[in-house]
Amino acid sequence: MTEVIAGVEVPDTAAVAEATRHLRETTSPLVYHHSRRVYFFGRLHAERIGVEPDPELLYLAAMFHDTGLATPFSEAEQRFEVDGADHGRRFLLEHGFSPAAADTVWTAIALHTTPGIPGRMGPEIATTHFGVLTDIVGFGLDGLDADRLGEILAVHPRGDFKNEFLTAYFEGQKNRPDTTNGTVNADVIEHFLPGYRRTTTVERVLGSAWPS
Repeated sequence: MTEVIAGVEVPDTAAVAEATRHLRETTSPLVYHHSRRVYFFGRLHAERIGVEPDPELLYLAAMFHDTGLATPFSEAEQRFEVDGADHGRRFLLEHGFSPAAADTVWTAIALHTTPGIPGRMGPEIATTHFGVLTDIVGFGLDGLDADRLGEILAVHPRGDFKNEFLTAYFEGQKNRPDTTNGTVNADVIEHFLPGYRRTTTVERVLGSAWPS
């Protein structure tokens, strides 16, 4: 039976069912409920801006977008977004999706914290980004239907989301703080890691190997 929340259907496919099971088994309830809200909020934003993302690709991007915080994809020290993107792309390819579809999901996940760019890209990439922004910082709440938001939150409650998410956000990156340089993630590391100070772009330019 197709699942419908706030008038938004969850695609009834094997890949969606497997991704949902995977998230339930490998991540915390915090990340699971957050990821599901990102999908539903992303669909509401799609209606708002008049685009039609592929629901299955949007769902998979939403479900995998924060997996890099909990389970790094590789031993390479890289941004958590790239870990999650690599994980998501591998999942899609293993489940028979085209390379183009896998690359769309990879890009949506890799760019989901990047300001100013994903919102100008394809519908799956843009609506993943908008869904994340809505759940994290309240982006566009005043433009979304309050009753539909209430239905989503009834199934996927926030609880003490602000504090719990910031803790999880930090815990997932505290052992690789330099990967946050130049990203919004550095704000979290600076806030929670005593004595940490990012290297600024000015310092990198002035300290480069060039003599002038």
